[in-house]
Amino acid sequence: MTYVGIIITFVFIENFILTKFLGLCPFIGVSRNVESAVGMGFAVIFVMSLASLITWAIYNLILIPLNITFLQTITFILVIASLVQFVEMTIQKISPPLYRALGIYLPLITTNCAILGIALIAVQYEYDAMGSFIAGFSAGVGFFLALLLMSTIRERLDLEWVPKPFRGVSIAFISGGLMALAFMAFDKALLRNLIG
Repeated sequence: MTYVGIIITFVFIENFILTKFLGLCPFIGVSRNVESAVGMGFAVIFVMSLASLITWAIYNLILIPLNITFLQTITFILVIASLVQFVEMTIQKISPPLYRALGIYLPLITTNCAILGIALIAVQYEYDAMGSFIAGFSAGVGFFLALLLMSTIRERLDLEWVPKPFRGVSIAFISGGLMALAFMAFDKALLRNLIG
């Protein structure tokens, strides 16, 4: 698959939140306002991109030559945890208000199954180093797009009248479900038509 195909695939066709339903905790928790969603989105893009590249290198340069590929999951989790710790310390130093706004959801990036998912998918699809990085970056952009759309919808819903049983998380899940249905329009046939 070409790099353009990888980008379209992971931003739209295989969006981790809206088609694979991975990473729903920060999707619902951080999407209350646009500012928090943007901060979380950039943090996830950074971690996904670097995690994909570093896990590709570790898998292909260490685990395969030593014939210990059975350690890939634990190795990938350690890489992701280290990257998240780095991002957390950086955000705390650069933007304390954003750090406070993200709260518990920032360290939860470590356990975000979407980040582990893209690392495992890049290995499974046998991408090269650049393909793995682009897949991670694109999956992060797709995550960011879903967060941004949801936060915009939720801010708008806060200004509208919503029946009492549907307020809060209920309407967020309904909105997320409708967004997921809309993303089902993107499929492999569309990809073939776009890039051949």
